[in-house]
Amino acid sequence: MLKKVFLIVFCMAFALSANASDFREDVFYVGELKPVDSEIKVQVGDEAPDFSLPAVDGSKVTLSDYQGEKNIMISFIPAAWTPVCSDQWPGYNLAGDLFKQLDTVIIGISVDNVPTLYAWTRQMGDFWFPVVSDFWPHGEVAEEYGVLRTDGTAERAIIIVDKQGIIRFVHVEDINLRPELGMLINALRELQ
Repeated sequence: MLKKVFLIVFCMAFALSANASDFREDVFYVGELKPVDSEIKVQVGDEAPDFSLPAVDGSKVTLSDYQGEKNIMISFIPAAWTPVCSDQWPGYNLAGDLFKQLDTVIIGISVDNVPTLYAWTRQMGDFWFPVVSDFWPHGEVAEEYGVLRTDGTAERAIIIVDKQGIIRFVHVEDINLRPELGMLINALRELQ
């Protein structure tokens, strides 16, 4: 059954990426990048460093506001308007029911500024999860977590934080690839 759910989500994500062709001409193709270019500073068992960042909807999103309420999957991405990022978060959007069943909210973080993230997310059709900007001080949260690359972008990293504020999963993906959804769902299931 689980394989069937993942197959459906994968097919939906593929269909979304095919339907997103109307903004594909706006995507900047960066070419092959160094897979990982930072030193992670957090590990499983650590208390997650708190942060408060501006969201594209005009609110502030604070990690500790979810403590005691929800598991959090922090999704760092390198840059808006790039190919892999423009596929990754729409896939999470389509899998929203899976995340909600696992009592998890995603916080999407990019070092891009709010106006850039606002325009980009609107082009992709908005998201059920908050998208926040780590633009100023530039990359401060990414640096604290150890996922700020030397070029000023963030790694493609996933940090899962449980309801008590403890890090339970850390994964830094090759920046050229999208993290496997099944791996993330399995990590969240372990929190149940």
